[in-house]
Amino acid sequence: MDVSIQKYLAFVKAVECGSFTRAAGVLNYSQSGISRMIGDLEREWRVVLLERGRSGIRLTGEGTRLLPYAKRVCSEYEKLQAEVDEINGLKSGLIRIGAFSSVATHWLPNIIREFQKKYPGIDYELVLGDYTEIETWIEEGRVDCGFLRLPVRAALESVFLEQDRLLVVLPEGHPLTVLEKIPVSALCEEPFMLLEKGAKAEVSEIFERSGLRPKVHFITWDDYAIMSMVESGLGISILPELILKRIPYRIVARELEIPAYRNIGLAWKEKKGNSPMLKRFLEYLDYR
Repeated sequence: MDVSIQKYLAFVKAVECGSFTRAAGVLNYSQSGISRMIGDLEREWRVVLLERGRSGIRLTGEGTRLLPYAKRVCSEYEKLQAEVDEINGLKSGLIRIGAFSSVATHWLPNIIREFQKKYPGIDYELVLGDYTEIETWIEEGRVDCGFLRLPVRAALESVFLEQDRLLVVLPEGHPLTVLEKIPVSALCEEPFMLLEKGAKAEVSEIFERSGLRPKVHFITWDDYAIMSMVESGLGISILPELILKRIPYRIVARELEIPAYRNIGLAWKEKKGNSPMLKRFLEYLDYR
């Protein structure tokens, strides 16, 4: 990337993130590097763009006037780079993907394998997190796209991929395994291992709809930790069907009496939808 563009982008991201440190994380620079680039701009333009303080950074009057122009330069550079990539047939590049564990384990290997057959020069960065973290990473530009539970925040574009059942998970030999379908009320009589992937609490919603409260003994966003604890007889849980494929744990899955689901989709920031790389990646989602 052109050095001047890097400086403009550092200025824009610092304002968007509210600090040099967070901007450095998004752009994969050091905090001192972000500070130095913005300082270079201030010397070149002979203005003070940002006021630095203990509470963070704040735009000056001059910075407020110049910020929209810097944003437009960065936006046009992205469009230019996209056209160059299109001309070169995506011979190289990096696609950054946010995902939760079941998608990373069962979908992405197939998608990326097929994508690489046509675009072998593309590299990948996979960032694992919960739904809330992934949405934030997409909005901040930390990842280009992310697999999420739908619906997503209004600022994001998304495409529906699959409806995933939520199933009761029990240790082998548990008394409830004799039932084909299990009422939610029966789950409130046992120690419960609660899976929560950020603010979107899909398992908690099942109990809330029934006006019930489980005896929660453990909370995590890690599906495999839940399965291990259930196998050890420490409690029972509800997990998505997708994560229960090809597992080594001695556990039993049963349907809920009133079926529950999560809708999985892929989301991206609106302007990213014009990226040739993302457009091509979307074409390979059926290989999951």
